[in-house]
Amino acid sequence: MDKYEYIIDLGKELEEFPLEEKKESNLIRGCQSQVWLIAREEGGRMFYKADSDAIITKGLVSLMVRMLSGAKLEEIIDSDMGFVNSIGLKEHLSPSRSNGLLSMIKQMKIYALAYANK
Repeated sequence: MDKYEYIIDLGKELEEFPLEEKKESNLIRGCQSQVWLIAREEGGRMFYKADSDAIITKGLVSLMVRMLSGAKLEEIIDSDMGFVNSIGLKEHLSPSRSNGLLSMIKQMKIYALAYANK
């Protein structure tokens, strides 16, 4: 329960997401809840903003934004995200939430890869 409370608190700390960016093209496919993600590159580093309509999912995407925003493109592309298993998070998630988390990670990596290939 402590992990869920922490995840929920992370979601409450997410930076305000622009209302005009809550559109179909910014939705992450593969998430049971609606999750919007936008990204920008600055100086070889990625910066993300995200939001969700579900409190636990919002916390999960907040965790990913905290982990990856400000990281170098190559770091994001090459990361294996093994920390999800090492902190025991994956074993406490339902299969659908676990798949959603993987979809978030995949989309964040896709953004980094797209900027790296520009």
